[in-house]
Amino acid sequence: MTERTRTSNTRVVLPLVAIVIGMTGLAFASVPLYRLFCQVTGFGGTTQVAETGAETVLDRKMTVRFNADVDPDLPWAFAPEQRAIELKVGEQGLAFYHAENRSDEPVVGMAVYNVTPNKAGLYFSKIHCFCFDEQRLEPGEAMDMPVTFFVDPAIADDPNLDEVKTITLSYTFFRARTDGEPAESAAAPSGPSSGS
Repeated sequence: MTERTRTSNTRVVLPLVAIVIGMTGLAFASVPLYRLFCQVTGFGGTTQVAETGAETVLDRKMTVRFNADVDPDLPWAFAPEQRAIELKVGEQGLAFYHAENRSDEPVVGMAVYNVTPNKAGLYFSKIHCFCFDEQRLEPGEAMDMPVTFFVDPAIADDPNLDEVKTITLSYTFFRARTDGEPAESAAAPSGPSSGS
């Protein structure tokens, strides 16, 4: 092999190796970057997280409906305690979901969530939610799980949401991966539930 051929091969191989390394890095960064994008923009109905309630309450009223689904691999019953509540924009709401483990072993679940219409996600803020953490239920155990939320008064400044009078908050519970469970048996939710 001549020096010229070796130099030519190096010029081809080095950029290809750099491309492979770059693509591998992007693959690992894509999930956190996508989550960040969804949280910042409300894309796909991703809700916001707030530490406190809104400072302003408007006269505009909003109906918030509640939906619940369970992955078939999770032996739980899961349903909202209320179908809908009406509140003023900026007013803090409190809703409960009821979950029950119908199996004879402890099970850990994790909820994924979204709101519809999707464009309302940017203005739907949760202060406290069971969906922020994994939930463990013992055999036959039942639990009422709260979610505290408000619709951000900034929604009034967005003309694309003038017609929105109802927001549906949807949760889907999946089996969470635990230390004692093989990775392939645990559901790995890839994003927010599409709701129904």
